[in-house]
Amino acid sequence: MPARDTFESCGLSVSLHCSVAVVGGGPAGLMAAEVLSAAGAEVHLFDAMPTVGRKFLLAGIGGLNLTHAEPLPAFVGRYGARADVCARWLAELPPQAVRDWAAGLGIDTFVGSSQRVFPSDMKAAPLLRAWLHRLRHPAQGAPVTLHMRHRWDGTLAPTDAVGGAGHCLGFVTPNGPVAVQARAVVLALGGGSWAKLGSDGAWVPWLHDRGVPVAPLRPANCGFDVAVHGRRGWSEHLSQRFAGQPLKGVVLSFTDAQGQTFGRKGECVLTASGLEGSLVYAASAALREAIAAHGQVAVHLNLRPDLPPDRVLAEVARPRGGKTLSSHLRARLGLQPTHLALLHEVLHKDALRDPAALAQAIQALPLALVAPRPLDEAISTAGGVALEGLTDDLMLRTLPGVFCAGEMLDWEAPTGGYLLTACLASGRVAAQGVLRHLGAARPG
Repeated sequence: MPARDTFESCGLSVSLHCSVAVVGGGPAGLMAAEVLSAAGAEVHLFDAMPTVGRKFLLAGIGGLNLTHAEPLPAFVGRYGARADVCARWLAELPPQAVRDWAAGLGIDTFVGSSQRVFPSDMKAAPLLRAWLHRLRHPAQGAPVTLHMRHRWDGTLAPTDAVGGAGHCLGFVTPNGPVAVQARAVVLALGGGSWAKLGSDGAWVPWLHDRGVPVAPLRPANCGFDVAVHGRRGWSEHLSQRFAGQPLKGVVLSFTDAQGQTFGRKGECVLTASGLEGSLVYAASAALREAIAAHGQVAVHLNLRPDLPPDRVLAEVARPRGGKTLSSHLRARLGLQPTHLALLHEVLHKDALRDPAALAQAIQALPLALVAPRPLDEAISTAGGVALEGLTDDLMLRTLPGVFCAGEMLDWEAPTGGYLLTACLASGRVAAQGVLRHLGAARPG
């Protein structure tokens, strides 16, 4: 380690000089480090947590969804308003390239029935171990040095680094403050969800104060609270007995803030206060914006979308003899306890006794969603560093030599491999930008 020098420009005693400092050990930061390492750059990666990839490992608990096998135009369309920008990232690392990259780490992948792509063993840990081994012991290039329990404190001061202009960064560590001077910086700090895993959004005011345009962080791929009969949340009975139960093969439909109709079949889950799950996540951006615009959004659940309405009405109206209504609906329409609980929760007694009203509710159960769940509960976040404040290389226009990647940027996508693929791709784009920047800055 070089001798400590004092630089008045950043007001810190610098203990480490390097070519590139990567701040954040999630997928975007690790991919940036890998690209830079392969090019021979001296890379030091800093993360606040004891180990890297904490959220990556959490995402793999139920099976690591690496990417998606649908055609690329449809894949790109999943990024909504940011599709054009994300398409440029994906040109550098398309979905098939993610599978090839995993194969290069010794991890085989397969395409599931939903076209989602998973490692053959469904696990995240083996891939992360192989990845870290390659970063530390590359076949070619320079090894990446990892610094754990180094939390960036917001210090980001321009200074004269070895070999050209750079930035001075400050870190809080268990052994006291540490200052690092780098010719280029990659920030891959994540969004604001699951703060206990390291993505706490603390960077937002720090960059904002330096003139970086930052959109407020908002929950994405999140659950929503309902309101029933003017009361927020479910009744105590439904909440206690059915929270965590799935609703399979239902259709969610609603009209978004732009007047467009959304309708999709899938699975969602009852929570203590509302709904979550893959079907809700697929619509979460539109639901969130509709609530922001109107205070709530009216949605409908079709509990038996596979049956024509006249069949549902005929079965509901069929004489039930001595059977209870619940027993009758289970026998004639195959409704599950969760379906029946929802019908009793939402409908008044008069509607339950009216075959036409009940049949209509079975295929268009009205619910009011009134709020997304808190940011820290969300799978991911929207908002972040405005893409307009970045060059195509993902360098901050107001801070030359500082690049951003991953979830801290202002884009969002549904679950299904889209989030991870774009994070990896943005990390690659940022690293390639760093290499061009360092080449341009090299004396002579």
